[in-house]
Amino acid sequence: GISRDKWHKRRKTGGRQNQLRGKRKFEMGRAPANTKLGHKRIHSVRTMGGNTKLRALRLDTGNFAWGSEGVAHKSRIIDVVYNATNNEMVRTKTLTKNTIVQ
Repeated sequence: GISRDKWHKRRKTGGRQNQLRGKRKFEMGRAPANTKLGHKRIHSVRTMGGNTKLRALRLDTGNFAWGSEGVAHKSRIIDVVYNATNNEMVRTKTLTKNTIVQ
């Protein structure tokens, strides 16, 4: 599975580190949500301690801040215009942080 451990990294000197133990629950990572543009669809994910996080699989609205005016409003997302990360994210209408939307 996806893990957030440090054993796959190299030492500061450049040498390899051997794994001292198996994977642990607290080192677990999860697959990205890859939130798309569309009618709202949210799943809950169980996390450590029995708590829950919400994974947005599809969204059509968002809270957008207008820095120069000092206001933030909930508004509808019409289209994904630009994403500095990847052009494929624009084509597939994937919503991430710092995505330019219309």
